Amino acid sequence: MPNDPFSDVLQLTEATSVVSGGFAARGAWALRFPAPGKLKFSAIARGSCWLRVDGKKKGVMLEEGDVILLPGRDGFVVADSLTTPPKDAHRVLARRGVFAEIGDGRGPECVVLSGMVSLHPSSGSLLTDVLPTLVHVRAVSPQAAPLRWIVEQILQEQSSTLPGASAASAQLAQLLFVQALRAHLASSGTLPAGWLRAISDERLTPALRLMHGDPGRTWTLGELAKASAMSRTSFAVRFKSVAGVAPLTYLTGWRMRLAQRSLREDGTSIAEVAASLGYTSESAFSNAFKRVTGTAPRNYRNAARRLQPEARDAFDLEAGPRATAARRVPPRAD
Repeated sequence: MPNDPFSDVLQLTEATSVVSGGFAARGAWALRFPAPGKLKFSAIARGSCWLRVDGKKKGVMLEEGDVILLPGRDGFVVADSLTTPPKDAHRVLARRGVFAEIGDGRGPECVVLSGMVSLHPSSGSLLTDVLPTLVHVRAVSPQAAPLRWIVEQILQEQSSTLPGASAASAQLAQLLFVQALRAHLASSGTLPAGWLRAISDERLTPALRLMHGDPGRTWTLGELAKASAMSRTSFAVRFKSVAGVAPLTYLTGWRMRLAQRSLREDGTSIAEVAASLGYTSESAFSNAFKRVTGTAPRNYRNAARRLQPEARDAFDLEAGPRATAARRVPPRAD
């Protein structure tokens, strides 16, 4: 399998998805959610509803089979109608268990399956900063077919008593998140300059694979341009316009991300970290690290060791504490 820069970023950010619950609603209902502060995903398993993100004048109709990603920066309202006065979601849902039933019990049913994506606090911004306020994958889009299958499988696992149902749900949630990101890349048109746009650029992908596959090698602009079948000048211009930085600046930035992870997580000496990333001396690495991150490697490592591991906040406003066992979803009322 060829080197995959997208997977590298997901691994670096430690992106871990969990289906934490959801709700089934009938009749008149509306819930206001504060900004979750974490990357959130939701799937409309049945029915339809409205979504309005804070700061947006217009709402968005979500149909059965739609999947959304919210980077966590803004609060939002989910409702049967944007004219229904919203209630505080925490108060309404927290006391109703992992999967809540709300509304007056009349009319079509809307079932929303939700979860959170846990990201490492030091690197999670790599993902959240490049996502728009709302990623909306519509059920009618060509990229939605795998998502529909995944959602149905999650529903089955959530109501299953089979051994391993919770583990299967977690794996499916991870696949749902990755597939939603793929759909975003495929259907969003021209993305803002940055790594997400760069990895979706077919002409730059060969060079990115080289840099991610062997970050410690002293890559030259000529080698990277040749891999992308472009002249040095054309490659440099295209890379900067797409990625937002020059090719070798991107390589240095990626190296420093890898260095931060090594300094946080293992006992490798700073000299060994430097050598693994292609630096001929610890001082050259330290200068580059401080230039990019604003702090010296030793200070960064000491600060990381002093901090207690951040507890993963697995609380979801729809669901209460993280779902660690199979959860029952109401059967479809056809």
